[in-house]
Amino acid sequence: MGWGGQEVRILTEAQWLLDHGWHVRLAAQPGSGLATRADGVDLHRVRMRSAWDPFALAGLMRLMRREQIALVHTHSSTDSWLATLAARLMGLPVVRSRHVSIPIARRRALIYHLADRIIASGEAVAQVVRAAGIPAAKIVSIPAGVDMTRFHPGVSGKALRDELGLSGPVAGIVAMLRSSKGHGVFLDAAREVWHAAPDTRFLIVGDGIGYEHIRGRIRELGLEHVVIMTGFRRDIPEVMAALDVLVLPSIKSEATSQVIPQALAVGTPVVGTAMGGIPEIVRDWETGRLVPPGNPDALAEAILSLLRDPARARAMAQAGQALVKARYTIETMMARTIRVYEELLHQ
Repeated sequence: MGWGGQEVRILTEAQWLLDHGWHVRLAAQPGSGLATRADGVDLHRVRMRSAWDPFALAGLMRLMRREQIALVHTHSSTDSWLATLAARLMGLPVVRSRHVSIPIARRRALIYHLADRIIASGEAVAQVVRAAGIPAAKIVSIPAGVDMTRFHPGVSGKALRDELGLSGPVAGIVAMLRSSKGHGVFLDAAREVWHAAPDTRFLIVGDGIGYEHIRGRIRELGLEHVVIMTGFRRDIPEVMAALDVLVLPSIKSEATSQVIPQALAVGTPVVGTAMGGIPEIVRDWETGRLVPPGNPDALAEAILSLLRDPARARAMAQAGQALVKARYTIETMMARTIRVYEELLHQ
């Protein structure tokens, strides 16, 4: 129902496929983030009340039959059970994406066994799927790709800085407001950074169920005058360009992050935690700073190290930018995804 990296990737893939001659039908929950933002995509709202909803199962089968669907690609939990069963009953191949690095309980692994291929959002996530007993031959690691036409060094953050009244150094987190992203750790680190560098300001970009809790935590820490909560924004390339440091302090689960390669593509230095797939992109002191999860002292030190040595920070961002161009573009992501589709369609 929400709107985060998983949903962004689903819509990005659908729009890319449409632009390259594929026919795409998107089935989403009514009122979901996808259903309200799927501009230009043939959207079908299907109420999926549970993984065993017979009405949703019948509705998905009717949709597949009417639209002459050739392949089904699922992305989450409820939709995977329903759409996989519908596809299996109709003899259609199934691709299942796994977007998070949370361990899979063996009793829940059946849905992965039923899929023909599993696309994991990075090698760390692929390892999680293998650990659940899924044959390695069925698993393909395909990290999320960056649209380099939107995220590039020519993007300017000046308009956003002017809008928010920012003149000094700025560190920011761009993520859904939920506990796994580590906003609390970011705020604890922000207080340390602010004490050491009082002209620094901090952005929290995004929306979600944790909005009021985070706002209350800002008040508790006395950071109201240095932390700005922007809410949801569409101008993410400009947000990245406005930051001196992009911070992703995930503490529970993280696939191969989308915001880190986006920041690097723009040329913004990054700090991430050694969580999930983040270390696949952030190599400490090479493409950014990498710190232990849940450690605000280490996070503050890493942020300060980049703010105090902008030349070295810029060099690391440029190294990260080269890595993104080589491995993490949307073209690379979709070429590998289409290869999976075509292998299944031509069996």
